[in-house]
Amino acid sequence: MKTRWPGLMMAAMLAGCQPPTTVDDAWVRLPAVPGRPAAAYAILSPGSSDDALIGITTPAAGRVELHESMNGHGGMAGMRPLQRLPLPRDRTAALKPGGAHAMLFDLTGDPRAGSTIPLTFRFDRQGDVTVTARLVGAGDPAPE
Repeated sequence: MKTRWPGLMMAAMLAGCQPPTTVDDAWVRLPAVPGRPAAAYAILSPGSSDDALIGITTPAAGRVELHESMNGHGGMAGMRPLQRLPLPRDRTAALKPGGAHAMLFDLTGDPRAGSTIPLTFRFDRQGDVTVTARLVGAGDPAPE
């Protein structure tokens, strides 16, 4: 009887070589009115495995919530909370204005346009990915 160890070992080694989920181009739009929430955006790439964004944290805010913008009744825009944002493998997803995004409540310190804050993206499979996000003023153009 032949053993299957070499095949199993190769499969295990290849499984460990999966590209990780990445977060790129993270930025935060500061609120126009002090005391109101800011909004965070980024490009998420899950690599070759399905994943899901399950939360974001930062020491620069009291709490962070995932939301999705939507058209409400009578053409009124609104938002609904998201518990998770599915990330199908080999596709990018964007946290962007008018779509899925994160709301940063109770900003701490003295956040100013041009400075940065850390954002930790929590993924179902990948775990945590911490990036530096640039702060953009309420009336300033979005980063390119």
